[in-house]
Amino acid sequence: MTAPTALFTSVDDVAAALRETGYIPSVATATAVFLADKLGKPLLVEGPAGVGKTELARACAQAREARFVRLQCYEGIDEARALYEWNHAKQILRIQSGGAGGDWDDTKQDVFSEEFLLPRPLLQAVRESGPSVLLIDEADKADLEFEGLLLEVLSDYAVTVPELGTITAVRKPLVFLTSNATRELSEALKRRCLYLHIDFPDAELELSIIRSRVPDLSVEVAQQLLRVISTLRGLDLKKKPSVSETLDWCRTLLALGVTGTANGSIDKAALRSTLGVVLKHQVDIETAAAALGL
Repeated sequence: MTAPTALFTSVDDVAAALRETGYIPSVATATAVFLADKLGKPLLVEGPAGVGKTELARACAQAREARFVRLQCYEGIDEARALYEWNHAKQILRIQSGGAGGDWDDTKQDVFSEEFLLPRPLLQAVRESGPSVLLIDEADKADLEFEGLLLEVLSDYAVTVPELGTITAVRKPLVFLTSNATRELSEALKRRCLYLHIDFPDAELELSIIRSRVPDLSVEVAQQLLRVISTLRGLDLKKKPSVSETLDWCRTLLALGVTGTANGSIDKAALRSTLGVVLKHQVDIETAAAALGL
């Protein structure tokens, strides 16, 4: 029988454990992770790119020294890339070498054994006997048909390999699915999951994240930079600055030795020359420069 994950004991335990890894969660995030762990249900995490969805799963694994298994989704992904495939080259070599004495039935049983199986992320997570975290990243990029496979695996935490039988999880992994909402996931898949939306953090939480990840940057410069970031996120941009890009900008200013000015703002020349760290479209850079008076 599949055992529960039981990685965390309480919401406070989740928050404390994640903070030790450098991930600063909101109360809603810590609560969602605890409930997913406690109830043994996948957690669907949606939100803009770069707000920490993928990092949340990675931090949970790091916090409990659990095995981290990641399935990166993309258009056209199939069972062979998600579940398993056979090592055909090795099978052919075994057959050509006379594998099991030349008898086909024995040879077939030999080449379709564990030795020739190449487990992919979903099967790896199901077979893991210790604590594990399975991340199904950017599930919205996969085809709708692929969701049927996810539903089958996440319903029973089992994978059927016709030649070997059904492999059932001894211990459920803690499962995260992330989505940037480029397409709507099916209601059937959503029903299997708990739901968490991670948006851009408020100034206080984002300052805590900066202090955790870029501790050498002064609080004054961090606060001044966050005011600029807030302005940028309020503009009509093709892509608003993410938290990860905020951190990159902090590290950039630190590397350049930029400090705040007496009137509580960062040198405009430094901002203008480094806008490409957080904005990745020329039209956005021009819009931002105009709005900030750079």
